[in-house]
Amino acid sequence: MSKLMVSVSGIRGIYGDSLTAEIALKYAAHFGVFSKRGKIIVGRDSRTTGIAMFNAVTAGLMSVGCDVVDIGIVSTPTVLLAVEESDAMGGISITASHNSAEWNAMKFVGENGMFLFPENASTLVSSFNNDVNYIGWDNIGKLTKDDNATARHINKIMDISYLDIEKIKAKKFKVVIDSVNGAGGLISPKLLKNFGCEVIELNSEPPGIFARTPEPLNKNLTQLEAAVKKHHADIGFATDPDVDRLAIVDENGNCIGEEFTLLLSEKFILSKIKGDIVTNLSSSMASEDIAAEFGVKVHRTRVGEINVGKLMMEINSSVGGEGNGGVICPEVHYTRDAPAGIAVILGYLAESGKTVSQLADQIPKYYFAKNKIKVDPAELDSIMAKVPEIFTDYELDTTDGIKILGSKFWIHVRKSGTEPIIRIYVEMETAEKSETICKETISKLLD
Repeated sequence: MSKLMVSVSGIRGIYGDSLTAEIALKYAAHFGVFSKRGKIIVGRDSRTTGIAMFNAVTAGLMSVGCDVVDIGIVSTPTVLLAVEESDAMGGISITASHNSAEWNAMKFVGENGMFLFPENASTLVSSFNNDVNYIGWDNIGKLTKDDNATARHINKIMDISYLDIEKIKAKKFKVVIDSVNGAGGLISPKLLKNFGCEVIELNSEPPGIFARTPEPLNKNLTQLEAAVKKHHADIGFATDPDVDRLAIVDENGNCIGEEFTLLLSEKFILSKIKGDIVTNLSSSMASEDIAAEFGVKVHRTRVGEINVGKLMMEINSSVGGEGNGGVICPEVHYTRDAPAGIAVILGYLAESGKTVSQLADQIPKYYFAKNKIKVDPAELDSIMAKVPEIFTDYELDTTDGIKILGSKFWIHVRKSGTEPIIRIYVEMETAEKSETICKETISKLLD
């Protein structure tokens, strides 16, 4: 039996194995009590287990007296925005994000419309071992439906102050969008058409059987690359099932890497609004080069968008996000938001008059290698303990896992918060060196 992943990020597991309707009901009930038995917004991605999960989550929430607002199949940032703009006491996004179709999960959202701050999430997690006091039939919660959350999200993006909507429309961009049969098919094409784009859709229907491996990495986007070439498109976009990650394919049909989504967004937004950048420890050091260009600073946090978003709020950052294709636009919301990222990239293209490849060429070149080790959960700590023994001659940053700092390179080794794996990230000045060091690091850890 697989292990149910329980962390400050929520709960995640393989449905029918470590995650069942009974388990989902239990955790939802605990969250309802944690949220003072108030109104809760619930949205989900398109997974085949989504309806079963929704029914269980709703039952758990209503059984402790929470009123539930069902916003349907929506992006995760749509859920967070819906909570922020309502009088709800919290929200639950039913999604396993970039995980494959057999997985599902519950992401818990606070009343401020952000994922729970670590200290609050820890309080919630510690309550899971307690008994739940269910209420009687006469105080049961109510279920209502809201079909307009996606439309409000689109409108919020269209209102970004530094976007010249008419200039974008005048370009009549031809765009290919790959929504991986997730929630993105219900928001991304609509947004693009609002910008006057000619839209070629791939995998827009949301049956929950994903047409490709859900994570929008270069190796998973061959269909999108081919479609951009075939249709002579200006750009291709790819999202994951819950639409918080965005990858870009240039006009030549080449995937430029999800790191560039954030880097291009940084350059455009900083040209409009000066302010410091916030990103995590595993994101590209090219952010420092961009920050120097605009005379601002880069602030690094632990991996996890709540860590990035929280610091962005505290310092009034103008742009931030994570190198996994996650762009945070404060004018929309303090969460990774692929549709908002699409809007920013289109704005940059329209105002620069350049192609995607030309814009990417202006970004300092470093090369990423990313890999992961699947391990027995009981062995996670022992493998991590090897890292300081292997890299004795380097400065180590232990803010989040262990980051090995060298001259013009870094290696980041950390336990995943959502899967029983150890992630290894390497960034260097050449692709060959990055891949070699990544493989060597894995070999040493498993030795």
